[in-house]
Amino acid sequence: MLKFATIAIVGALSAVGAAKAVVSLDDLRQPDLRGPAPVAASVDDGAAQIVKAADGHFWAEAKVDGRAVRFLIDTGATAVALSQTDAKRLGIDTKALDYNYKVMTASGETRAASVKLASVSVAGAQVRDVEALVVEKGLETSLLGMSYLGRLSSFQATPRALVLRS
Repeated sequence: MLKFATIAIVGALSAVGAAKAVVSLDDLRQPDLRGPAPVAASVDDGAAQIVKAADGHFWAEAKVDGRAVRFLIDTGATAVALSQTDAKRLGIDTKALDYNYKVMTASGETRAASVKLASVSVAGAQVRDVEALVVEKGLETSLLGMSYLGRLSSFQATPRALVLRS
């Protein structure tokens, strides 16, 4: 299953890289153009709602094993993909991991290691025992992929928000 996820994440990471190349034309790295911090809130029926950012993407502030991680939500990514920086902040010993999966990033081919996250929660939409990959090089932003999203009871994209139901 994880080998399939590795193959699928190659395409997703390539797409994210292409999108970043297009977005960089507008120099969205400037704080005033990047938009506000991710907005996620619980709504009346217990669902989590993530408002689309000014850059057109859905960004989520998630709790991963109790610690905050900012994710780009990527329905095209088969697995949650962690950057080296985020993995280290989560207490993962990135030097001890077995980087035995090949993935493509905007910077080219690199390797990734499989890890299991005890829990991932976005505005209360929590999933336990989430499969993830730690990408060795070339991933600046962690991706919230289908190994989390696919385990929710549902998720729905609207023109202005993404609604998650656990």
